[in-house]
Amino acid sequence: MVAPTMDGELESVSLVDLAVSRLTREILSGKSDPGERLVEEQLTRRLGISRAPLREALRLLAQQGLVEHVPRRGVRVATLSDRDVRELYELRDVLERFAVRAGIPVARESELAGLRATLEAMREATRVGDRMRVAESHRAFHVALVALAGNRQLSAVYGSILVKLQLYMAINLRREAEVAQPLDGIHRHERLFEAVAGGDPEEVLAVLSGHGARSYLD
Repeated sequence: MVAPTMDGELESVSLVDLAVSRLTREILSGKSDPGERLVEEQLTRRLGISRAPLREALRLLAQQGLVEHVPRRGVRVATLSDRDVRELYELRDVLERFAVRAGIPVARESELAGLRATLEAMREATRVGDRMRVAESHRAFHVALVALAGNRQLSAVYGSILVKLQLYMAINLRREAEVAQPLDGIHRHERLFEAVAGGDPEEVLAVLSGHGARSYLD
């Protein structure tokens, strides 16, 4: 009697995970814009799932800041006001600058392994043209940069800011891709990595100031 229940639970969890993965990719790749309404009937047909796993997937996406529930109007792709976006980016900058001053120069060369790994992931994602993975690797690079400070609370707060900004970071990257060369994003992060490896926090801050985190959102 237990096994069928467990199988059903596993199947449901699998459908939720698949729905989260697919909807996340669609939102961050630009197929759905901020404020666009997500209609349950259409999603269940397109994804081939029932309402229960879809609603759980949407709940998880809301926790990630990608969708929002609007009273009496259903679910839509998350939106932020211009002021919200500006303030979140300003807060992100403050946290990054604090992390740079606290964590650079690094005590051991091995501490740069996280930055190296995300840079390599960025190169591979760019090579194959996977926009979602490109966006993920950009975020991961900055998470690894802040982690150099060795402050878990700082990293947690920084991560929560990135969750709220991830859709707008993806939009910025998408617009950049329309006017810039594919390798431009890699080169920006390579310069930042070289500055970090050089061990001069003031040089890192100078590179960060021209990093262009939101150049294409204005």
